[in-house]
Amino acid sequence: MLTIADALPDGLLRASAGELADLLPGPTLLHLAGRRPAPLFVSVLLHGNEDTGWLAARALLRKYAEAGLPRAWSLFIGNVAAARAGVRRLDGQPDYNRVWPGAADDGRPEHAMARQVVAEMRARGVFASIDVHNNTGLNPHYACVNRLDRRSLRLATLFSRTVVYFTRPLGVQSAAFAELCPAVTLECGKPGVARGVEHAVDFIESCLRLSDFPEHPIAAHDLDLFHTVATVRVPEQCTFGFGACGRDIEFPPELEHYNFREIDAGTVLARARAAAMLEAQDEHGAEVAHRLFSRRDGLIRLARPLMPAMLTRDERVIRQDCLCYLMERLPLPAQA
Repeated sequence: MLTIADALPDGLLRASAGELADLLPGPTLLHLAGRRPAPLFVSVLLHGNEDTGWLAARALLRKYAEAGLPRAWSLFIGNVAAARAGVRRLDGQPDYNRVWPGAADDGRPEHAMARQVVAEMRARGVFASIDVHNNTGLNPHYACVNRLDRRSLRLATLFSRTVVYFTRPLGVQSAAFAELCPAVTLECGKPGVARGVEHAVDFIESCLRLSDFPEHPIAAHDLDLFHTVATVRVPEQCTFGFGACGRDIEFPPELEHYNFREIDAGTVLARARAAAMLEAQDEHGAEVAHRLFSRRDGLIRLARPLMPAMLTRDERVIRQDCLCYLMERLPLPAQA
């Protein structure tokens, strides 16, 4: 499943995300030399329809083609087959950001591939890890971490003062790499927006030039820290849509405008027919919908003040992943 190389294949820097499958046999790990030997690890296209990471990597590789990289760079290019189709993942494929060590390993080759990538980077003494993503809904640019230590938070705030700490879902790339080095997930807004690519380029280049992480802790006024308390899904047996569509669950058309807004208890999230209800799992995998939502007169409302993230109107993504995450503010912890 995994191709490993120490040079760029011919034509790679002219290829769009959708054309990579014509040049690469599948998931590919490129080890590129730089002046500082401990490599920066960057993963792109874990979701095939999120191309900002590849566009940013391509721009930087073009920039440093003659002068050479300031730090060794290990670039993992993920689901090129899904990228060719322009979808998050192909039917029958696992999610490439749910197969990393820490996932429930069902023996698929993608799990073995992810373990091999981690083992490669452990052996190379990885400096830091960046996983680049896009959103399908209206969201600001923000960073996510799986640990609250000083170096992880410092890495995250180099990208955005808005930082989300999460422990679910399992099997994500950033959680696996957090065992080895400071690791961050970048959420760069919707694909196809130039500012998302520019922001990712600036951040990756800063990390390539970074010699080490500052020792002093981060001040509380320098970041807005949130904690994911639940993942919200539509039950498989329920139909859903937006507006008055006659389905089991009808979401308001403006739902994605709630992203990164602290919304009050009582806010209507959906109109539901019969006994339809949303599902929600906390960070331990327990069902907590009864604590987060109320249902009365056919309306599903938020039962406590919370902040949604990653709400989208993309029905395929909602089925393949989730409707959204719900978050609350988190005080800045002591930083080791």
